[in-house]
Amino acid sequence: MTGLNDYFFSKVKEGTMHMSLLDPEGLPPEKAAEIAKRVKAAGTDAFMIGGSTGVTSENLEAITVAVKEATGLPVIYFPSDPSAFTDKVDGMFFMSIVNSTDPNYIIGYHAMVAPFVRKLGLECISMAYIIVEPGMTVARISKAKCVERDDLVLAAGYALAAEYMGFKLIYLEAGSGADRPVPPEMIRAVKEAVKIPVIVGGGIRTPEAATAAREAGANAIVTGTFVENCENDSVLNAVVHAAKGI
Repeated sequence: MTGLNDYFFSKVKEGTMHMSLLDPEGLPPEKAAEIAKRVKAAGTDAFMIGGSTGVTSENLEAITVAVKEATGLPVIYFPSDPSAFTDKVDGMFFMSIVNSTDPNYIIGYHAMVAPFVRKLGLECISMAYIIVEPGMTVARISKAKCVERDDLVLAAGYALAAEYMGFKLIYLEAGSGADRPVPPEMIRAVKEAVKIPVIVGGGIRTPEAATAAREAGANAIVTGTFVENCENDSVLNAVVHAAKGI
C-alpha cells in the first residue's frame, strides 16, 4: 500500500471515510479476522487497533496480523498503553489527549515512546484527541476533563489551538460504548473552526447517527463497539454506507 499519510489524506479528499476500531482486549485473532472480513465487505476504509485497557504488544500484533491477512486494508495503531507496540501496523495516530488533566497523556508518555517509534520506523499522523462527555472509560483512564456536550466554543477552541500547534487531525471522542454520540452541532462548530480533517467516534451505532455526523462535516467516522457486536450484515452495511454517504 501507499504510505499511511498518503492513503488517509487522499481518502478524506474523496469523501467521508469509515474506519473500524477493534479492541485487542478479549478479542481472539480468529474473531477479529471474521469481523474484519464482514466490515470490509460493508465498505470500511481502514482499521484502527487499540483500547483503553488490556492492550499488550502480543495481542496488538496478533490482531493486526489477523486483520491484515483477512482484508489487505491499512491497519493503524490507536495507542493506549505506552509499553504496547508492534511493527506490523501500517502506522499510528500519534495522539495527544489535549483535555487530559494528566501531563503524561498530553506529552509525557509521548516523550518516552518517540525514540522507540522512530527505531521501529512507524509512520505517524499527529492527532489532537478531544474527549467529549460522557467520555466513558477513556476519560476515566486519561483523567480527562470532558468537554460538555453543549460547550461548542470550548470544543472549537481546543481544535483550533491544536491546529495552530501543528496537529494534522482532530478526533472528537464521546467514548467507546457511549450512549450518545458527539452532537452534530459540535462537529459542525469544530469543522468550521479548523482546516484540518475531523474524525468523530463513540456512540455511533445507527445509520441516522452516522448520517448526522457526516452531514455535520466529519471527514472520518469511527465505529468500534458497534462493529464488534453487530451480527446483522444489513445493519452493519447500513451504518457504514451512511457514514460514507453511499
